[in-house]
Amino acid sequence: MRRRFAVAVLAAFVLSGCASLGMGGFKEPIVRFNDAKIKGLGLSGGAMDVVLSVYNPNGFDLNATRLTYRLMVDDKELGNGALDRAFRVSDKDSTFVTIPIDFTYAGLGAAGRQLLTSGSINYRVIGDFTVATPLGSFTRPYDQRGRFSSFGGTSQSR
Repeated sequence: MRRRFAVAVLAAFVLSGCASLGMGGFKEPIVRFNDAKIKGLGLSGGAMDVVLSVYNPNGFDLNATRLTYRLMVDDKELGNGALDRAFRVSDKDSTFVTIPIDFTYAGLGAAGRQLLTSGSINYRVIGDFTVATPLGSFTRPYDQRGRFSSFGGTSQSR
C-alpha cells in the first residue's frame, strides 16, 4: 500500500514537472492588426471583420483552440469577442486570423478622427490564446500595441 502511494506521488511530481517545463518555454505570440472590412451598418453601429496577423516565435507549431480579443483604438474599445474556431500557426511563421467585431459609432468615431488628422491610428489588441499540447491545453495572454497607417500598413510596439 505504501509503495503504491509512493509511486502515485512520484508520478504526480513527474507529470507536474513536465507540464510546467512545457509551458515555461512558451513564448507569447505576436498579434498585429492587419486589415478591417465593414460587413454591415445599422443605426447605432455595425459589424466588421478584422484581420489579425499572428506570428509564432516558438520552435513548435501552435494549435490554438480558442482566441479571445479586445481591439482598442487609443484607450477606447472598438470591439471584443472570442473565436472558438481552431487554427494552427507553424513554428517561426505567421498566419492571418479573421475575427468578427460588432462596433458602435462612438468607438469607430475615435478611430476615424485619428485617421483623418494623422493618417494613422494607435491600436492595442488584448486577449488570450488557448493552445492544445500533448500535455493538455493551456491558456496564455497576449497584449500588443502598434500603429496602423493608411499609407504604410502596421508597425508594432510592445
